[in-house]
This record gives sequence, C-alpha cells and structure tokens, in this order.
Amino acid sequence: MIDYLKGKLVTKDPTYVVIDINGIGYHVKISLNTYSQIKDEEQIMLLTHLHIKEDAHTLFGFKEEQEKKLFLLLISISGVGPNTGLMILSSLNVEELGTAILHDDHKTIQRVKGVGAKTAQRIVLELKDKIQKEGIETSAAITAGFVQPNHAIKEEALQALLTLGFTKAVAEKNINTILKKSGKEISLEELIKASLRST
Repeated sequence: MIDYLKGKLVTKDPTYVVIDINGIGYHVKISLNTYSQIKDEEQIMLLTHLHIKEDAHTLFGFKEEQEKKLFLLLISISGVGPNTGLMILSSLNVEELGTAILHDDHKTIQRVKGVGAKTAQRIVLELKDKIQKEGIETSAAITAGFVQPNHAIKEEALQALLTLGFTKAVAEKNINTILKKSGKEISLEELIKASLRST
C-alpha cells in the first residue's frame, strides 16, 4: 500500500491537498490539524492511508505519525468511516481527542458533526486502552494559526464546511456566530474548528 507521499504541494485547501510526484497529481484528503502544519510548505511529505471501496480509492494524509495512528484506530470502530474519522480529527487535535477518550468525556466527541451519543461512547470504550498502548499524547495543547482579515477567512472557512457536507445556510450561520463571539482575532483553523463544534 501507499505508506507516504513526498513531492510538490500544488493545491492547498483546509480539507485536501494535491501533491505532484513526477508529473502525477495525487488528491489527498487531510484534517484541519494537518492543514495548519503544512500551509506554508511547498515541498511536502505526508503519511498516507489508502481507503478502498467498490466505487472509490481515497487517499488520506497526515503530517504526524500520531494523527495517522489515531485515524486508523477511529476507523477500526464500527460506525466510524474514514470521513467521520477525518471530521473528528479536524474538530479535535490528537491531544484533545486522546484526553477526551482517557477521561471518558464522550460529550466532547459527540459535539463533532455526524457523531451521535452511541458512537461517541463506543469510541471512548474501545480506544481507551489502545491509545495508552500506542503512546498517543494526551496533554491538550492549542496551536494558534495565522490571523487573516475576517472576510478572507470567512470565505475559506465556508468552502471548507461545504466540502465537509454542511449546507450553505448552516455553514454561514455557524461562521457568523463564531465571528461575533470571537471578535476580529481568529485564525482560519480556529474558525473552522469552532464552526464544526457549534452544530
């Protein structure tokens, strides 16, 4: 299988990238956390997971080993597909999710779009021992992204939420609510994360 991709970053979006390797463009879905780590890079290496279904072969990319490990643990759970796994990792970083699982905090996980109470409880129950064995970090660390003018990040955040399956009306409502609460200083990553959690 494809374990990693290394090449030129051609397209960058909060939900996916296109990597050029010897003239072939690979479309790779990414989390918001990976996006915030690679947004200033031109040459890139992403750890990957190839998900194969009857109708599609989809690549998922991760900047860090821990995020990939956590993604693979998430999709091993019944009812958590790769898109839901990526949504969870876009809403919570590795440390936040690890801490929520260890502290039986399924309510935090349940705030993610598309994750119901039963799925959140299953994630906590099934992964508690596994994340300790895998040595996944669990201290909540918040990394702030770059600050842009509101209108620019508003547009980018809207595109990202639409790509993640939100309707335009819901996405715009969430973004506007977060911007009113936060004032002017908010990064694109923080805005999308907060919008994902406010559904």
